[in-house]
Amino acid sequence: MKSGPLKNVIVILAAGLTACGGGGSNSGGGAVTIPPTSATPPTSPPTSSGCSLSSRQNFAFSVLNEWYLFPETLPASLATAPYTSVQSYIDALTANARAQGRDRFFTYVTSIQEENAFFSSGSTAGLGVRFAFQGNRVFVIEAFEGAPALAAGIDRGTEVLAIGTDVANLTPVTEIIAAQGSNGISSALGPSTVGTTRVLRITDGGGARNVTVTKADYNIDPLSPRYGVKVIDNGGQRVGYINMRTFISTADNQLRTAFADFRAQGITNFVIDFRYNGGGLVSTAELMGDLMGGNRFTSDVFSVTRFRASKSSNNETRRFSPLTQSVSPIKIAFISTNATASASELVMNSFVPYLGVNAALIGSNSYGKPVGQIAVDQAACDDRIRVIAFAKDNAAGQGDYYSGLAGTMRTTCAAADDITRPLGDPLEASLRTALDFVAGRSCTPVTVAQTAQSTSTRTERRVLPVPMDARTAQREVPGSF
Repeated sequence: MKSGPLKNVIVILAAGLTACGGGGSNSGGGAVTIPPTSATPPTSPPTSSGCSLSSRQNFAFSVLNEWYLFPETLPASLATAPYTSVQSYIDALTANARAQGRDRFFTYVTSIQEENAFFSSGSTAGLGVRFAFQGNRVFVIEAFEGAPALAAGIDRGTEVLAIGTDVANLTPVTEIIAAQGSNGISSALGPSTVGTTRVLRITDGGGARNVTVTKADYNIDPLSPRYGVKVIDNGGQRVGYINMRTFISTADNQLRTAFADFRAQGITNFVIDFRYNGGGLVSTAELMGDLMGGNRFTSDVFSVTRFRASKSSNNETRRFSPLTQSVSPIKIAFISTNATASASELVMNSFVPYLGVNAALIGSNSYGKPVGQIAVDQAACDDRIRVIAFAKDNAAGQGDYYSGLAGTMRTTCAAADDITRPLGDPLEASLRTALDFVAGRSCTPVTVAQTAQSTSTRTERRVLPVPMDARTAQREVPGSF
């Protein structure tokens, strides 16, 4: 599955294909933007006589047949009977494109109300952490404010040793992974239902101990109040730092405020930390581009959107639109890992034609998702089909970076993701390397095949898990539980 989508929302009220809304970028044809109408996930899916499994699968087929960016890869027909879910049917429809590396589970079905809740406020339920696997070990790489885990003392760098429903049945993580693979961890943690309680055996700088954590509703803040926005003294040079978790609408005012402060301080060099950013709304990515486009002309192209030939009337060119809060960067260091995808890659790619060698990818190669989804809704069934429908290029026509941006960015610097230090710590390896780039120091380039590595004492690659039955937050915020 993908790490996170670009968003271009088209709302279909029934099985008929009448477009009446847009989300990220315009859907074309004079579509209007319809804001999310609910911030509360439904307690149970709506029912309808038109919501049998086969009718929902047929709806998915019709959506892909009309909108899919790679129509030549679709089967002319595909019986629904062998497939026991809408998603398994979609996976079969997109198998050819997936084999070509162009749709790595980017097309899927999700809940309308759950997705609206996330994109309007970051609303989700769970422990409130990001996990990453490193071999047969599980580490916390980030903890979200206002969520149960951080309140229980679990934060970046914590290792989870065992999981149980109580102390008596704690099962070592190594045993769970050996028996069931990474999906076993999802099962051991239980459903994302408010009130679900688990006992975790953890270890960190304070030693090993058991903690009891109960899942709850919380909102993911796109810019952390702890380290989301900072001004860093880099040897006498002030550098603006932003750590952006996800592209949702609540980020918009946070970004405007942050860049207004950077502008007031005359800051012209920036580190944008996208290391775990799986993407999100195109509209927020465009806003971020405008806020970093103070020295761009309104004729300068931010991105070009391309649909399939039969939908080319929806193609558009989005130009920079500088704002009163906009800064004029001299250098931008973008911190990246293999969890950096979609809207975050869009922002990075859009600055390559203008900053050239002064826009750098720091860390390791990004995920590689130069395409985006529209959303087509079957409201009676609470089904939203997220279908890959468009590709994004920059002003130089650079797109198709399915192998990540290391081959597109003109400057790259390899660095570890050092979870022994807090995010935003100038001594953390990736941020330290980014600050070195801003200061003009040399570095070792990232190779296209290079993905995120741990510190020198933990050399296996870390992978952010996404469950097979992932919620919206887990698709958009890789590794979140």
